[in-house]
Amino acid sequence: MHVTALEWTLTIAVILGLFVFDFFAHVRTPHDPTFKESGSWSAIYIGLALVFGGFVAWQWGSTFAGEYYAGFVTEKALSVDNLFIFVIIMSTFAVPRIYQQKVLLIGIVLALVMRGVFIAVGAAAISAFSWVFYLFGLFLVYTAVKLLRESGHEVEQEEKRDSRIVTLAKRVLPTTDEYDGDKLVTRIDGRRAVTPLLLALLAIGFADLLFALDSIPAIYGLTDEPYIVFAANAFALMGLRQLFFLIGGLLDRLVYLSYGLSAILAFIGVKLVLHALHENTLPFINGGEHVKVPEISTPVSLGVILGILVIATVASLLKTRSAAPRSAESRVGD
Repeated sequence: MHVTALEWTLTIAVILGLFVFDFFAHVRTPHDPTFKESGSWSAIYIGLALVFGGFVAWQWGSTFAGEYYAGFVTEKALSVDNLFIFVIIMSTFAVPRIYQQKVLLIGIVLALVMRGVFIAVGAAAISAFSWVFYLFGLFLVYTAVKLLRESGHEVEQEEKRDSRIVTLAKRVLPTTDEYDGDKLVTRIDGRRAVTPLLLALLAIGFADLLFALDSIPAIYGLTDEPYIVFAANAFALMGLRQLFFLIGGLLDRLVYLSYGLSAILAFIGVKLVLHALHENTLPFINGGEHVKVPEISTPVSLGVILGILVIATVASLLKTRSAAPRSAESRVGD
């Protein structure tokens, strides 16, 4: 897959342009987004992601388009799980609902920047050392097991993380417990002080950093093209703010989502290890020769990922169908 510098530049410019548009059209003026607004814009961004896959197919062929769609679905699923952490952060810092959009959008842009760095590092590592796929694969299997063990304890884990962030921030920065509109920094008695809004943003930024550690190796298990990795991540993050308000009330009902994501990460981890064995150059494995093992194709990967997500979602909704789900507003507060 050959991507020119012009194609890279135009892609990045369009993506950044969409974020800038999102800020000035929806976030600049604080407000509580309606269900209609969140739903329509979520659909628009998903539509753009699907159209981009068509562009990839037209420009580089269906194989790369399949890799893009598999990566997009995986990253979108991981992003939905991340929304639950965002809900906890909003609740912990008691972020007023009308200001949550600003925190989310800035956090998402920071996430894209951090993922861009990880994508570049990952691409350089893969280009220089084929054995890095072993590390990615084993790390994903470890992450899958860790996610499985922590399932159901996300609130406690995130509250501990947030507490450490607040403690550290208060040691090095003057802070206030009072909000000043949607300002990140305010003045108290003539001195600048950090508001809880900035502390919430720091918590989301740190959470995004942890998410990137999982998501980048995962998508490199589906494609080794940095352009596809970047585009799939960018389009998965776009519309995440709207999705937060759209399905916030349903998050409590997706009780098996973590199990499903754990299975997906484990599956991709195994796929990476198989690929590493197939391309093996390590002298202590099969004398440095390639190992004849079956490789999992992109269509099969996409089918497995979609199947796991469908099963996890349906099982979750059936499990909680008799429970009255709490609204997103009751969980994140006013």
